[in-house]
Amino acid sequence: MSDNLNSGLDSTATFSIDGRRVPFEAGQTILQAALAAGVYIPHLCNHPDLKPHGSCKMCTVIVNGRNGSACTARAMPGLEVENDTPALNDRRRVLLQMLFVEGNHFCPGCEKSGNCQLQALAYDLEMLAPHFRHAFPARVVDASHPDIWLDLNRCIMCELCVRASRDLDGKSVFMLAGRGTNSRVVVNSPSGLLKDSALTIDDRAAHICPVGAILPKRVGYAVPIGERQFDQATIGHQVDYLAKRTIPIRPVAAETAAATEGN
Repeated sequence: MSDNLNSGLDSTATFSIDGRRVPFEAGQTILQAALAAGVYIPHLCNHPDLKPHGSCKMCTVIVNGRNGSACTARAMPGLEVENDTPALNDRRRVLLQMLFVEGNHFCPGCEKSGNCQLQALAYDLEMLAPHFRHAFPARVVDASHPDIWLDLNRCIMCELCVRASRDLDGKSVFMLAGRGTNSRVVVNSPSGLLKDSALTIDDRAAHICPVGAILPKRVGYAVPIGERQFDQATIGHQVDYLAKRTIPIRPVAAETAAATEGN
């Protein structure tokens, strides 16, 4: 629906999520309105600084009896949205299980542990086992860049890095190639290596990855595991953070290291 059609909506217009009335502003999606109202809807590929994409399907809800992506569906008066139901959470859990087995996600040895949205969602949705057989793909690990580490074994194809580099940094460093199970993120450089690309540590694409596929070097464990973003509270109880986070995000570890050096 166009913004022109939404522009005439009353500022106090509401819709329902699991029986709770949620106010919204003209042009907001269901996910945006929900997060602004403190209602958590699981998601992976959405970020407030980027246009909705709808690729991960983690935010699938039931809108007036039909499935829809909360990140792309516009909020409208009178909508009846089902979100936190056993059936929907079962589907989300299956999606998580498939993401875990199609990549190499070993949380205890990952520098992103505690800051990883995939891990946080698995805890929140009580994913106790992968269920499916692990694929153990052999994917590229690119350590050529002086400041940034790229490990495609952890990539979940959310395309946040692709969109951030293209739409925010204006560089198009990353892009998707292949189809189906052969889909993968590739680096736009003459050699295909990150060191020969235009990516810098100040780029928003260098910090937007929700998992451990793109990481700044030399800050990995400056903040101990147990003291990180999703160690403090489950992701479902950090709606304000999810709604208002901005990029570039200076790694918490870098802030800690800088403070230590200054003392």
